[in-house]
Amino acid sequence: MDSLRPLARAGHPLDAVLVDPRPGAAHDVITTLSRRGATEAWRLLGHLKETWGHPRRASWAVRSRRCRHCLCFMRKMLAAVSRVLSGASQKPASRVLVASRNFANDATFEIKKCDLHRLEEGPPVTTVLTREDGLKYYRMMQTVRRMELKADQLYKQKIIRGFCHLCDGQEACCVGLEAGINPTDHLITAYRAHGFTFTRGLSVREILAELTGRKGGCAKGKGGSMHMYAKNFYGGNGIVGAQVPLGAGIALACKYNGKDEVCLTLYGDGAANQGQIFEAYNMAALWKLPCIFICENNRYGMGTSVERAAASTDYYKRGDFIPGLRVDGMDILCVREATRFAAAYCRSGKGPILMELQTYRYHGHSMSDPGVSYRTREEIQEVRSKSDPIMLLKDRMVNSNLASVEELKEIDVEVRKEIEDAAQFATADPEPPLEELGYHIYSSDPPFEVRGANQWIKFKSVS
Repeated sequence: MDSLRPLARAGHPLDAVLVDPRPGAAHDVITTLSRRGATEAWRLLGHLKETWGHPRRASWAVRSRRCRHCLCFMRKMLAAVSRVLSGASQKPASRVLVASRNFANDATFEIKKCDLHRLEEGPPVTTVLTREDGLKYYRMMQTVRRMELKADQLYKQKIIRGFCHLCDGQEACCVGLEAGINPTDHLITAYRAHGFTFTRGLSVREILAELTGRKGGCAKGKGGSMHMYAKNFYGGNGIVGAQVPLGAGIALACKYNGKDEVCLTLYGDGAANQGQIFEAYNMAALWKLPCIFICENNRYGMGTSVERAAASTDYYKRGDFIPGLRVDGMDILCVREATRFAAAYCRSGKGPILMELQTYRYHGHSMSDPGVSYRTREEIQEVRSKSDPIMLLKDRMVNSNLASVEELKEIDVEVRKEIEDAAQFATADPEPPLEELGYHIYSSDPPFEVRGANQWIKFKSVS
């Protein structure tokens, strides 16, 4: 009991343990401790286990002059402690600490200055992050990260088939862009689209079910990795660069309808040399379309580095007559502020603007690419250790008293559970039946027949 003496002090409930050998009293003491603070209760349990969990210590304590309680009682007491604290597995000690801790409501951070093209002023170099937004961004990025890792696992188990392009490492892009626009704004991207599908409002369950080709998927199991859609989100496009003219068309619709909306049109550095992109630049500039052209530069187009693929790697200057800015795409706050700046520019009627997000993907180009034949493992690890977007946000929030490590760990646990539940649904949900192959060709047309692989096979199309 000497090891317990530091915990005992005048009026402390532990004094009752030292003088009252009844098991019921022990339970009352531990209950009181757990109410007073889960940390104290856990400390007590650790001390008890240390003292009584070892046979030699237990026998010594029984024989000692200070403690005349029997070993049986102490075992019952340990059991009582464990029973009382078993509820802490559902409500961890950290929740008690988080609830009682005073966090800052917001904090101001310096962010990296953007490189500018044809702009006199750019986004601010300082920004305010509220605790509420910080926790939301952290949860969203962690969800995208865990969702992509689960997709990797399901693909290797051959539950997901076909093309699959993962975006882990680029979470600050999809979450930061969404944080800088309105839900009524529009977004279209290429085939690395899982993160954008989530930030545009679809659930992890719908996304994973689409990857596994199930009826509960966001495209009813017919689209797969590259063809996911949501309100004001137009995919997910499999043809390299082909979504850029479509994005200019969506921006034209925004202007034609007189709505104060913008379209974010994304493409990768591998698509940046395509002619159709420059045609879209020209039309958008001529008609002053509210279009933000965004190049996600993750340094490699498939397996080719940008230095080997492009004579000029200043992608933000590629618009020539269109203003541009180069942004740190690994910092969610940089991305958010740059997006807000670009959206305000477009809404003011000045026409299109070009953004280059300097980012990095941890996986290969697709699941068929191991990702280490054209870059070293050391390079990937260096980016993970120095520039990981989730780690950067976590450090900022903890160091500025916007959140605690324990609170963020709780979010991690909740996200993992959400992902596991979604994965179970995605593997248990049935596949769409063959007769639905022709469904949803049009959105609101009466049913009609669709020819199958030959003229004798007919499918019915239902909107």
